[in-house]
Amino acid sequence: MPELPEVETVRRGLAGAFVGATIERVLQRRADLRFAFPQDFVVRLEGRRVEALERRAKYLVAGLDDGLALIMHLGMSGSFRLEDQPIGSFHHPRGAVGPHDHVCFVLNSGATITYNDPRRFGFMDLARRDDLTGYRFFANLGREPFDPALDGKVLRAMLDGKVAPLKAALLDQRLVAGLGNIYVCEALHRARLSPLRAAGTLTAPEARRLVAEIRAVLEEAIAAGGSSLRDHRQTNGALGYFQHGFRAYDREGAGCDNKGCGGTISRIVQAGRSTFYCATCQR
Repeated sequence: MPELPEVETVRRGLAGAFVGATIERVLQRRADLRFAFPQDFVVRLEGRRVEALERRAKYLVAGLDDGLALIMHLGMSGSFRLEDQPIGSFHHPRGAVGPHDHVCFVLNSGATITYNDPRRFGFMDLARRDDLTGYRFFANLGREPFDPALDGKVLRAMLDGKVAPLKAALLDQRLVAGLGNIYVCEALHRARLSPLRAAGTLTAPEARRLVAEIRAVLEEAIAAGGSSLRDHRQTNGALGYFQHGFRAYDREGAGCDNKGCGGTISRIVQAGRSTFYCATCQR
C-alpha cells in the first residue's frame, strides 16, 4: 500500500492542475471501488472549484468551494494520471481508455486527472470540510510526522507503558499517522533502534533521535518520488526511485550500511509483515 511519501508525491503532482481549477465534468465508469461512490457523486462535483489539495496521513483531501471535501485513498494499487490536454470522453479519448481507468476529472483548463486502480481497494468519498476531524476515517488518526508539535518528548509520552514491539507501535495510525512498513523499517535502522524492543522502553535521547530519523527518511523519499515496488506511479507516469536507496528494507543478507557496524541485515516477520533490521547495531 502506498505510504506517506507516495501519497505526498501524488499530492504535489496534482496540486498545480487541481488547485484553483473548476471541475467541469466527472466521468465515472463504475458504481463502486472499495466502497460505493457517494450518492450523486458526479452531480455534487461538477461545477465545483478546487480551493486546496492536502494530505492527511495516507489520504488526499481536495477542498471544494461549496464546503465539501473530496477524500481520496489509493488503496493497494491506485494511481492518478495527469494529462494537460482534454480527452473528450471515456468513449473517445486520445487513444483507448485503460480497463482500470475508473474516474476522470475534466478541468476547465483542459487538463484531465484520471484515477486508475486495478485492484479497486481505493475509494472516493465526500465529507464536510468543517468537520473533517470527525470524519469516519480521520477521527482516530494520530499526529502527522511533520507536525512541529511532534518531538521526542511527545513521542516518548505516546509510547510510555507500551509493551508492544516498537515497530508495531509506530505502525499504529492512532499514534503517528501515515507511517507504513517500509519507512518504519528504514527509520528504525537509521536510529539504530531494534524493532523488537518494547515501545515503552525508549529513552528521551532515543525518542529525539527517532523523530529526527523518521522525518529525514520521509523527506528523502518524497524528494525521490516515493518507492515503486509494485504499483506506485507519479502523476506523470514516472516511477519513484527511493527503493534504490533502501538501507534496510528488502536487503536481507546485505551488509549493514550504518557506520562502524559490520553487521548484516536480517528479515523476520512481525504481525504478518516483513521486518528488515540489523541485530548488531539496532538495540
